[in-house]
Amino acid sequence: MKLQLRYFASIREALGLDQESIELPVSVRTMDDLRAHLRSRGDIWDEVLGEGKVLRCALNHQMVTSSTELVDGAEVAFFPPVTGG
Repeated sequence: MKLQLRYFASIREALGLDQESIELPVSVRTMDDLRAHLRSRGDIWDEVLGEGKVLRCALNHQMVTSSTELVDGAEVAFFPPVTGG
C-alpha cells in the first residue's frame, strides 16, 4: 500500500518534514498500525508520534480514529490538537 503523508504545525517542525510518500508493508492496515510503523523509525519519530501523545489524524481530508482502515493511494495527515479562542 502506498500513501501520501502530511505533517502539520509542531509535528512538522519536530520532524523537519512536511510530507512524504511511503510504501507500507501488508501488516500496516489501520491508522494505529501506521503510527506504530512510523514510531519504529526511532528517536524523534517515537517522541513525536508516541503512545500517549494526543494527535489528530485525517484520511483523505476526513477526521478519523486510530482504528480506521487505510486505503491505498490515500492522503494521511497528522496534526496536533487545535484550540480556538
